[in-house]
Amino acid sequence: MKYISLVLFISATLFASNNFVSTPKYTVSDIPKKMSVATKKKRFYYLLVPAVNKIHNEFLTQYQAVKKDLKSGSNPARVARLKKKYNIKSDEALLRALKPHPKSITLAQAAMESAWATSRFFIKANNIFGVWSTNKSQARIAANEKRDGTKTIWLRKFASIEDSIRDYYRMMGKAKVYKDFRIVRYQTNDVYKIVKELDHYSEIGEKYTKELSRMIRYNKLTQYDK
Repeated sequence: MKYISLVLFISATLFASNNFVSTPKYTVSDIPKKMSVATKKKRFYYLLVPAVNKIHNEFLTQYQAVKKDLKSGSNPARVARLKKKYNIKSDEALLRALKPHPKSITLAQAAMESAWATSRFFIKANNIFGVWSTNKSQARIAANEKRDGTKTIWLRKFASIEDSIRDYYRMMGKAKVYKDFRIVRYQTNDVYKIVKELDHYSEIGEKYTKELSRMIRYNKLTQYDK
């Protein structure tokens, strides 16, 4: 009798684990109908967190390696190649360009720019950060709205979520408009100090940085920086 009871208990446990507590597998293109806010956020984290972790680690590993190179004088060819790539001359400017900012900021911007991974640009083009395209040779997608009522707005189309995140980190390390942002993120890992320098990312300026800070705080995104 004890043996039969044990078998029944194990069978019931396996059935429960396989059928009731399995994690939903979300995709970019499939959006559940009538999603609750909780489900929307769960889907966002499922799709974005692993990719952000991977790409952030790529850039962090490169930054740490170059920092060692500069200190020891090793791998001058790699240092020269990266300086050319980022159009930079000084060693410190290179480190500022390569150091990735905290993942909480990346996730907050991704959530805002993609409407928690539900925007048309995200679904159709893996474009998480609303990155525009001015190059006709790039894969891209047209916005539904036109700028000034006449000009077509084009956004980049990426092969994957990871490609979109990788392009975003490179853009933040290279674009002149984010020079002050790079200086601050190199000096500190304080998320809220760094975020203040993202006023040029959006046309709404300072309001955008305040909204990012609120989003990070409310959703406890700094947990992903640990």
